[in-house]
Amino acid sequence: MLPRRVRHNEANLEEHPRVVMSVNLIYLIAGVAMFLAAVLPSVLDRYAVSAAMVLLVLGMGIGLLPLPEGMRLDPVVIRPQVERITEFTILVALMGVGLAIDRSFEWRSRAAWATWSPTWRLLALAMPLTIASVALLGWGLGLAPAAALLLGAALSPTDPVLASDVQVEGPRVEEPDDDDGEALGEPVDEKDDVRFALTSEAGLNDGLAFPFVTAAVLMASAGGLASVGSWGLEWFAWDLVGKVVVGVAAGVAVGWGLARVAFRSPRRSLRLAEQGEPLLALAALVMTYGVSQLVGGYGFVSVFACGMTLRAAERNHHYHRSMHEVVQRLERLLTLIILLMLGMSMTKGVLDELDWRGVVIALALVFVLRPLSGWVSLRLRARPAGLPGGLGHKETLATAFFGVRGIGSLYYLAFAAGEHPFAEERWLWSTVAFTILLSVMVHGTLATPVMRYLERRRERGGRARPA
Repeated sequence: MLPRRVRHNEANLEEHPRVVMSVNLIYLIAGVAMFLAAVLPSVLDRYAVSAAMVLLVLGMGIGLLPLPEGMRLDPVVIRPQVERITEFTILVALMGVGLAIDRSFEWRSRAAWATWSPTWRLLALAMPLTIASVALLGWGLGLAPAAALLLGAALSPTDPVLASDVQVEGPRVEEPDDDDGEALGEPVDEKDDVRFALTSEAGLNDGLAFPFVTAAVLMASAGGLASVGSWGLEWFAWDLVGKVVVGVAAGVAVGWGLARVAFRSPRRSLRLAEQGEPLLALAALVMTYGVSQLVGGYGFVSVFACGMTLRAAERNHHYHRSMHEVVQRLERLLTLIILLMLGMSMTKGVLDELDWRGVVIALALVFVLRPLSGWVSLRLRARPAGLPGGLGHKETLATAFFGVRGIGSLYYLAFAAGEHPFAEERWLWSTVAFTILLSVMVHGTLATPVMRYLERRRERGGRARPA
């Protein structure tokens, strides 16, 4: 005779087998993702195959199997869940990117602005050009102006989550001298300007896409293109400029305060850097995002600014590596879960609304619009190659081409569709999903050989220079 509580649970299992099966399947998928997160980086290191490619294909294969009816993969139906999990994944990735960049930035220094010139060019020129070109193409193919702008804005940010193959590896610190404890050599800086440009761009353009997504929502809710005059000025002053400034200020303030506590607090119990407690990075990203949202700034921009500010404090402290490692592991796990689910949804109906227009837009973005926009922005009065922030001809081509699309696009589409109904929503999901699939396959295949070629080329150039 079973105890009453056990018998009650047994009855529930019989009444809700689909729910139980769905929960068990989620555990299985999460377990597979955790296992793959541990083994894929080392297994795929020698091959021109990214973990994102493997997970998408694996997810598509799982999606071909019969799944429990209670498990829903329709992004329109589970839009709030999609929005939240992609939002948190991006936040984790942005904190990791902020901690990973070695090149310092001092806003009063003209030299610092110059060394970051590829970033500013990609943000100020390539991103708006990409948004405008995708929106105009979509409009020309029959989309409503608001939907076309939303598609351009959602597909404009390069992804800090899926672009790990072309990003900087992580924070480096100088080894201290055994005699006096001081660091040896030159200050730590990025040696690979292609990786630096793509990493810093991805860290900032996720937040900077927000104003244009907001513009699409305002346009749709106010009645189309003719309504721009009624909200355009306020949007420019607050959504495009004000929220960015507030977001940066909030991130810098929180990062500065936490760095003071972690590295220089008069109380040893609060100096987390000495204890090596890496969870400060997660506390920082959650705290920063909350503060930024409360004061009206863009949280994505704030989290990246916070990560950069933490990295600027005691730059040669090994604590930065510890923080980056815990963030990177969490990011990898979340990413693989999302990619598995995205792959499953692709063979379960998310691509059903894809038509020739979506295929044309995806192909144009990956092979023409982003590369051309990036090339124009980077070659216009470019900084000489050989200087920090300077890109040669081939480096410029690679930087312009590797604009990986990914989880950020899913978030922005889910966010906008939750703010205002778009008649083209299902078509937009199909087009965005196909674009991500195309980007992951193309960029994932080419990233390893191209980056290795550029590294060998840079090493040969370094040996050829006279000492």
